[in-house]
Amino acid sequence: MKAELRGNPPPISLQNPSLFNTPQNSLSGALRGCLGSLDGACIEKLLLHCASALESNDVTLAQQVMWVLNNVASSMGDPNQRLTSWFLRALISRASRVCPTTAVNFSGSSGLQRRLMTVTELAGYVDLIPWHRFGFCAANSTIFNAIQGCPRVHILDFSITHCMQWPTLIDALAKRPEGPPSLRITVPSFRPPVPPLLNVSSEEVGLRLANFAKFRDVPFEFNVIEDSSSSTMGEMISRESSSLYSESLLNHLNPSMLDLRGDEALVVNCQNWLRYLPDDQKGRAQNVSLRDTFLEVIKGLNPQILVVVDEDADLGASSLTSRITTCFNYFWIPFDALETFLPKDNHQRIEYEADIGHKIEDIITYEGLQRIERLESGPKLSQRMKSSGFLSIPFCEETVREVKFLLDEHASGWGMKREEDMLVLTWKGHNSIFATAWFPSGLED
Repeated sequence: MKAELRGNPPPISLQNPSLFNTPQNSLSGALRGCLGSLDGACIEKLLLHCASALESNDVTLAQQVMWVLNNVASSMGDPNQRLTSWFLRALISRASRVCPTTAVNFSGSSGLQRRLMTVTELAGYVDLIPWHRFGFCAANSTIFNAIQGCPRVHILDFSITHCMQWPTLIDALAKRPEGPPSLRITVPSFRPPVPPLLNVSSEEVGLRLANFAKFRDVPFEFNVIEDSSSSTMGEMISRESSSLYSESLLNHLNPSMLDLRGDEALVVNCQNWLRYLPDDQKGRAQNVSLRDTFLEVIKGLNPQILVVVDEDADLGASSLTSRITTCFNYFWIPFDALETFLPKDNHQRIEYEADIGHKIEDIITYEGLQRIERLESGPKLSQRMKSSGFLSIPFCEETVREVKFLLDEHASGWGMKREEDMLVLTWKGHNSIFATAWFPSGLED
């Protein structure tokens, strides 16, 4: 998908540097040393130049840079070109919001199309690269060890992947020497409006899990935390109201509403979830962010273990240029990984990259509470957890072996390392996903 810019200016040719000479020589300066060889570093430089122009409301200069990027961007090119096409699309979207009359846009498109997957398609999506399976494996192994000997287990599951994590754990529990526990899984009806999106309801997912658990002779119960303010099946929650739904969810996280039982071991699982809780303290009581409030509420439930898995990048900065730098260097990872084993025109690859494009558009286009993606790095999350009164649970060698065995099924560029409290998935040495495990400090006795 080549970005098509509307307007009168002719496309800027990389072989005609005189066209870059603005009065401030700023565009020519951005391209100095890059002509004829637009590698990742030069593309990043152009993206930052465009971001600076947009932050200063210089739409004319932003358009000029976009024309240059348009010569590079291609959704069927190499990883840098494919990634650039999504950044260009996001920058055009932001420019259109800053100046609605500006003559830049994708022809015939005002937004990204959201697709609904079948359960089978979701399984293939999860298996494509270890982006999600790494967290599933590390979490399930740690949870399995934490609940050894427990006859009843209740998992409070906060995840964007529609319970795809749990069949593997159910299968492992079925093989326990002492027999499987009675397992209960509770999920919220609220879900952040982000990919992957499924074409069946949470209740249908629960029914499928129940059938699998019955097949494996694991006593099973599935519950949905109902909230009348949540969207119905197939409807997307607006950006403006997403934080309100998150806050409403907190009111349901109490022992009574969750039907917590004294004979159950409580497990809380957060897979790619905390980032969608706003971290802005403005307008909240005692200047405590919703993210910290959530952790405080979870701590009050006294879980036996809390697992947090997320993408290892800082994308919550208020500065657009800072977000672009981190975003470009971070999301290069899945684009490069997909290049190693899928053809350029592979439909599954294009759709996976489009889902990353959703994230890029959100990170670049929106500000304040309208921006949904607010990632924080693993080290920052670890500090937040400790400040919230949680203690780290080290990953045992058995868990490390299981994760390594999983990674052996994928391309050789994937690796794993330990960093303080975390296990970290890497691609060619670059951090991509972190996994951590915690318990409330009051439970150490």
